[in-house]
Amino acid sequence: MTWVDVPPGGEQRAHSHADSEQVYVIVRGTGRMHVAGDAEQVGEGDLVFIPPGAEHGIVNDGSETLVYVSAASPPVSMEELYGDELAPELVGYDDEE
Repeated sequence: MTWVDVPPGGEQRAHSHADSEQVYVIVRGTGRMHVAGDAEQVGEGDLVFIPPGAEHGIVNDGSETLVYVSAASPPVSMEELYGDELAPELVGYDDEE
C-alpha cells in the first residue's frame, strides 16, 4: 500500500503493472484518473479499480492537495514504483553518499 500526496498541477505519469491489479481510494481533493484509455473525474471517497496490465495515471487538476491510497495485489516492487519510468527525480533517493 502507498499513501500519496499530489500537489495542485502534479501528476502520476501513465504506467502499468503487468501482473498486479490495483485500487486507488481518493482520501481528499480532486483529480482526473486515466485507466485503459478512459478518463474520469475523481474525488473524496471514490475507489478506482485498475486491472493487471491496464495503463493508468492521475492528475491533480484541483486547487488543493490530492491525497490517495493505492494497494496492489500482488505487491508492486519498490524498484518498479521508484524506477526511471515513474519518478526519475526519485531515482537514488535513498542512496548513501
